[in-house]
Amino acid sequence: MTTSVLSLVEELIRRPSVTPEDEGCQALLIERLTARGFACETIAGGGVVNLWARRGTEGPLVVFAGHTDVVPPGPREKWNTDPFVPTIVDGNLYGRGAADMKSSIAAFVVAAEEFIAHCPDHPGSIGLLITSDEEGPATDGTVKVCEWLSARGEQLDYCIVGEPTSSVQLGDTIKNGRRGSLSGRLVVKGIQGHVAYPEKARNPIHQCAGALAELAVTEWDRGNEYFPPTTFQISNFHSGTGATNVVPGEAVIDFNFRFSTASTADELKSRVAAILDRHGLEYTLDWTLSGLPFLTPRGTLCSALAQAIAAEVGIEAELSTTGGTSDGRFIAQICPQVVEFGPVNATIHKVNEHIAVDSLEPLKNIYRRTLEALLR
Repeated sequence: MTTSVLSLVEELIRRPSVTPEDEGCQALLIERLTARGFACETIAGGGVVNLWARRGTEGPLVVFAGHTDVVPPGPREKWNTDPFVPTIVDGNLYGRGAADMKSSIAAFVVAAEEFIAHCPDHPGSIGLLITSDEEGPATDGTVKVCEWLSARGEQLDYCIVGEPTSSVQLGDTIKNGRRGSLSGRLVVKGIQGHVAYPEKARNPIHQCAGALAELAVTEWDRGNEYFPPTTFQISNFHSGTGATNVVPGEAVIDFNFRFSTASTADELKSRVAAILDRHGLEYTLDWTLSGLPFLTPRGTLCSALAQAIAAEVGIEAELSTTGGTSDGRFIAQICPQVVEFGPVNATIHKVNEHIAVDSLEPLKNIYRRTLEALLR
């Protein structure tokens, strides 16, 4: 049976919105939202299109956030169907973005429409924050909208990011936080020379080995109720000329911390520097902080969403902070309660991405039930 959620998902999949392109997805949403009383504003820049839509002027403000951009489909010949022609096979809807995350966007919109139809004079406000720059560098998308909203004093109270968080079945996982990501590029300086005359050279690989071993076994924190301990991983190590008889002049090491709220970026930087200095290295170190950790403890939003899931699909959702970063890290800077919830993520970013058709209506109903709980 064709449903309004399914129809909208199919319309969105037909638009090949490979990041940072939107390909008219947001225009389609604006048309529907405007008809339901939303004030829609487009914030564009850097080749990215963003949408802020709001219905109502009072608090509390409940926001649904998501992205219309998708990752490239990869080799078309490996797909069983055209990635930009929505196709239903054996009860599954195939297409790039079916799970990540055009189904969530469609469910947001239809949930809001149904809620408004039953409660046209609802208290509070409903908002949608949609970007076309989540799968890319994420420099001109949600982060810019959040800065724009903050500058004009808009107060967000609750936000649900429609990332595909479910693991095995719809509703089994709510992400109530994410770890931060801190990367470093360490350049250890040595003195290049002939391997037969080591006394005339200084091998940076030998020098940094002890420091790297210590960094690898250091306990940075023990995590907390919601987060696992902070992790340190070396991702790249480059040194040498390619010749077997030359001591290298430098070693370049890339590493990354995925860190919890039990540590801060400044604390991690300071502890790394102390270890490197203790080993007597001559080095330079450049840092890149791509995301701070965020956490929404059990409370109003987590409870409302968990109860909606239980009522709709009959399972108890697990709160989790696993996985990589998301746009939730930006929204958490201006919103006290941010969670992520969406469909099963088994095929996201894969060839033949798909979503079970019979999960679309329950997903929409969970979003609508959550609205009903928060705006009553």
